[in-house]
Amino acid sequence: MPFLPINHHEMLQANIIKPDFVFVTGDAYCDHPSFGTAIIARMLERFGYTVCILSQPDVLNPKVWLEFGFPRLGWLVNSGNIDSMVNHYTVGKRRRKTDSYTPGGIVGKRPDRAIIKYCTEIRKTDPNATIIIGGIEASLRRLSHYDYWDDLVKKSIIIDSQANLLVYGMGEKTIIEIADYLASGLKIQDLIFIKGTVWKTNDSLQIPKDAIKLPAYEIIRNDKKAYAESFMMQYNNTDSIVGKPLCEPYQSEYVIQNSPREPLTRDEMDQVYDLPFMRAPHPMLESIGHIAAMDEIRHSITINRGCYGACSFCALTMHQGRVIQSRSKDSVIKEAKQIIADSEFKGYIHDVGGPTANFYNPSCDKQLDYGVCTNKQCLHPTPCKNLKIDHTEYLDILRTLRELDGIKKVFVRSGVRYDYVMYDKNGDFLRELVQYHVSGQLKVAPEHVSDEVLDLMGKPRKALYDRFVERFFQLNSDLHKEQYLVPYLMSSHPGSTLKDAIILAEYIRDIGYNPEQVQDFYPTPATLSTTMYHTGVDPRTMKPVYIPKSQHEKAMQRALIQYRDPKNYALVLEALTKANRTDLIGSGEKCLIRLR
Repeated sequence: MPFLPINHHEMLQANIIKPDFVFVTGDAYCDHPSFGTAIIARMLERFGYTVCILSQPDVLNPKVWLEFGFPRLGWLVNSGNIDSMVNHYTVGKRRRKTDSYTPGGIVGKRPDRAIIKYCTEIRKTDPNATIIIGGIEASLRRLSHYDYWDDLVKKSIIIDSQANLLVYGMGEKTIIEIADYLASGLKIQDLIFIKGTVWKTNDSLQIPKDAIKLPAYEIIRNDKKAYAESFMMQYNNTDSIVGKPLCEPYQSEYVIQNSPREPLTRDEMDQVYDLPFMRAPHPMLESIGHIAAMDEIRHSITINRGCYGACSFCALTMHQGRVIQSRSKDSVIKEAKQIIADSEFKGYIHDVGGPTANFYNPSCDKQLDYGVCTNKQCLHPTPCKNLKIDHTEYLDILRTLRELDGIKKVFVRSGVRYDYVMYDKNGDFLRELVQYHVSGQLKVAPEHVSDEVLDLMGKPRKALYDRFVERFFQLNSDLHKEQYLVPYLMSSHPGSTLKDAIILAEYIRDIGYNPEQVQDFYPTPATLSTTMYHTGVDPRTMKPVYIPKSQHEKAMQRALIQYRDPKNYALVLEALTKANRTDLIGSGEKCLIRLR
């Protein structure tokens, strides 16, 4: 199966006179199931629709929008696999130097706020265009949201982009329903009933009768308490069974979020990954320069989506939902054999996982009939009594993969929830993970060690992580292996004071760890932590939360984690002095820095 057309010549070669859809994306076109653009385009193709890909169009060139002519049914627009602002800027709001999703890593091939910019230019060229937006950038901005880069509460992106319809979450079933209705003759303005979509209207009679009315945008942009309350209404309506439509009023119109789309069944998910992907970047784009984003994923296998881990700083709850969806073993093995047949495959499967590698089934049976709980989490602060803890099926897949001809090693590199591992009374999974699936270092994400900060993060407390560390190293000893843990750590999360940052620095000292990288908390749209950052309260309890906002304090907290770096000496000295911890300055065994 050939690549989908990326220019007029290829469109004609594919015998397409007028495409049903033109798909505008901020990424270089890679026809691989790790790219949302490829999945949605191939789904449409499977159902008989023609799609042309307008990859990283030059928004300064008006002619670029005429490459394929105007589509028969509509324009599809996303920013790519990653939010364009996160792609372009560090948490310190400095411009990044490379873009892994662009040939040669060149920056600037997609604009800031890509969806808004693309849609604006399409409207100029095609004023009557049907424009449907989706992907991570649209999904997490589907209602009004705090924007870290401008430090403002912004309107729903469906207003600012002038799009007709927004698809949120994972859109395979939604996009086919939309396409079928458009093909049948319905106008985009008529499609106000499709699950998993957001639309706008100035007619109050169109508001669904069961819709939950959110505080108006004009209120929440100035009232932080109202913002926090609005966010929790959204956060508690991400499930397809219990979720209700939401209505957000604006001065002259309403933005309506229809209830969430139901998760894919296992058969449906298998069908998605059975689409005829080329599993590579388009050769014309790769010839311009290497697309680094393909390096890890080309020989990796996604087996699940969704996450019930509910980390406060993660947007998965709002984007993929809390219900785990997974592929069958047969589907996974079939993809593995495709990878083995790749001429560039060297025998190493880089990853078998997803958002959380060891979540293979829904967390409990009740949620399949009654939906996920809105008033409690599956794992935090303690595991729910209904939580099903079982690695059997995932372990069976890993065992089968490593026995395939042509496989030298199968790694698990996506996140493993160590708390779920520790709650499993059967120790086979961790033993085999250590024995067969670690590449010398296992990456885990305790994020912090201060229990107060961990509670706000929605992460397990330090005592459980300590038990996991002990068990990991004991297994390595038993198996005569020398492997290490690489903990991901986060600085400046809401609730983290200098005192908490020093607690983390002392822990790093005690384990002899010298982290090369530290993730400073990044306030991205649609997370609990970002709501804390903006409002100064935990939206779950409405209790005040300390927020380290100044760049200087953030720099001190980050420096404490890397206190061994001589460049950080002045910041560490200042932080310890300010926190009245001068006992950690000197030549003593427990000191972080010496007194110069």
